[in-house]
Amino acid sequence: MVEAITATYVQEDADWAITVSGRGKELTARAPGIIAARDRADQLVEELAGDTKTTVVHLLNGSALDFTSAYMTARLTLPKLPPLEVPPPGSVPKQQTPKSADKKPQLPPSKQLPKAVEDRKSPAAPTPAPAAESKAPAKQA
Repeated sequence: MVEAITATYVQEDADWAITVSGRGKELTARAPGIIAARDRADQLVEELAGDTKTTVVHLLNGSALDFTSAYMTARLTLPKLPPLEVPPPGSVPKQQTPKSADKKPQLPPSKQLPKAVEDRKSPAAPTPAPAAESKAPAKQA
């Protein structure tokens, strides 16, 4: 018959005291939160049980349901973040400056054209073709 190992949790201010007992031994530890306490309890269970497979019962106030509720609440609760600070109007920098607007973004190598194609591309501003000479005489002023 497999003997269950019991992990008992007691909250002491912000810290948690953990007592893991089973197989005639008892180990204790402290942790800064219930999630860390559960992780530490797993380490203590490993010390007691070694490589054998064991059943562990986690208790808070003598109840496995209380422990599960507190643990899952801690796991699923988002951390408190400081409030978002919105800068006053006019202090936000402009999105593009004239210099950065003129620059083309650098393409990744897989999207760049081969050098031979780049060389054959027409310039950005086409140069006007020379005017054809007219055979008509120039007007005299």
